[in-house]
Amino acid sequence: MPVVYTNNENFAKEVEKGTVIVDFYADWCAPCRMIGPVLEQIAEENEDIKVVKVNVDENIELANQFGIRGIPALLVLKDGKTVAQRAGFMPKDALVDWIKNS
Repeated sequence: MPVVYTNNENFAKEVEKGTVIVDFYADWCAPCRMIGPVLEQIAEENEDIKVVKVNVDENIELANQFGIRGIPALLVLKDGKTVAQRAGFMPKDALVDWIKNS
């Protein structure tokens, strides 16, 4: 499944069903650029995990709604509800384990 870029208008629709990892990022953020390819691999290799990206500079309302203070910030949502949240880079295997065990 390809990575979905979302915004204030379509965010709720994109995260309402299943397991979704939300990546709050910014283009200028080096750790965000490092985790981007890892999330793309996870999206391609795991049909049961949807990856949604939110640019914090363009979607300040969403970042504030979820209390994002540092990026990259990753949230695991299950059927639209936040079940886990963390900030910073993680290796792919650790990230997949975190998502599946949340």
